[in-house]
Amino acid sequence: MGKIDKKFMREYLSAYAPVSMEAEGQRIWAAYVSQHVDEMHSDTYGNVWGVIRSKSNPGAYRVAIEAHCDEIAWITSHISDDGKISVNRIGGSDIQIAPSKRVVVHTRKNGLVQGAFGWTAVHLRKGTDKNIELKSLFVDLGLDSRDSVAEAGVEVGNIITFNDPFETMGDYYVGRSLDNKMGGVIIAHVAKMIKESGIDLPYDLYVVNCVQEEVGLHGAKMVAQVIKPDVAIVTDVCHNTNTPGVDKKIDSDIKGGKGAVIAHMPQNHRVLVELIRSAAEDNSVPFQLDVGSFGNDTMGFFLANGGTPTAIISLPLKYMHTTVEMAHKKDVTAVADLFFHTLQRINADHRFKYHDF
Repeated sequence: MGKIDKKFMREYLSAYAPVSMEAEGQRIWAAYVSQHVDEMHSDTYGNVWGVIRSKSNPGAYRVAIEAHCDEIAWITSHISDDGKISVNRIGGSDIQIAPSKRVVVHTRKNGLVQGAFGWTAVHLRKGTDKNIELKSLFVDLGLDSRDSVAEAGVEVGNIITFNDPFETMGDYYVGRSLDNKMGGVIIAHVAKMIKESGIDLPYDLYVVNCVQEEVGLHGAKMVAQVIKPDVAIVTDVCHNTNTPGVDKKIDSDIKGGKGAVIAHMPQNHRVLVELIRSAAEDNSVPFQLDVGSFGNDTMGFFLANGGTPTAIISLPLKYMHTTVEMAHKKDVTAVADLFFHTLQRINADHRFKYHDF
């Protein structure tokens, strides 16, 4: 259904969008989406959404498709006399992978300052490896005093992100923040497909990119109260379980390259899930089934406004919350195609009630 814009993908996936500082990524996303919607909106915390207005039925019914833009990060909590920076986590940042990773500190006055998580050399750890704990982590800026760190503009409260690039590797896209900026790429592409196909949907379509999912689904909760959708379909990542160390009996058998993932959890409205599945089957979109998760923005929408019919179409991901998250190219296309076909099945008569009583 049309090729995804790789230039936009690379620019957006390479941008920084740590929790509470998502503006750089959101500006890139909004500039692209604005070309394919009728209007753009944002709020005080940085949530952004575009609207494709129905020509035949404007304002009567609202459908939202949503991703989140924020990436996990660290925050400066203390600076020692010798210039070493202690950190706390923002979101599910993985303590185990931090040692020896390069980072950037997002300062108020001096922009990005280069640094690295230091770690004791293996020769000096005296027999057994030192346990990795949050209190053991420190960032080294190559500066050896508190004063020199201050002169560089670094202070308590600065956000710190890993500095790994976005790239392609074989059949996969690889990067530090595919969770879930790749979802933003997907829904932006869906907006493009809807506009370029000339389809007049029988409802207003809201294309939403939310902030602060990683720390409590906050952006989705905000937006749901503002736009009040009649239906919401979220996209986020799920686990590609065909990697070492994963129990498929617990976490489902999900494999990269086998298609989009349709999840079943209590917040995923069964009638909407069946509609999505029929869209996949009737249009030969490859898909897989999963038990899903409570920890995504479906939870921000389905509780809003007395209960919003909500479901999720997920993208399988290897190595979630690392700097080498990997998504298969075919799966990215499959998720976008499934959104495109699903949206054409929803109409303003859908009320998604289980029973009429």
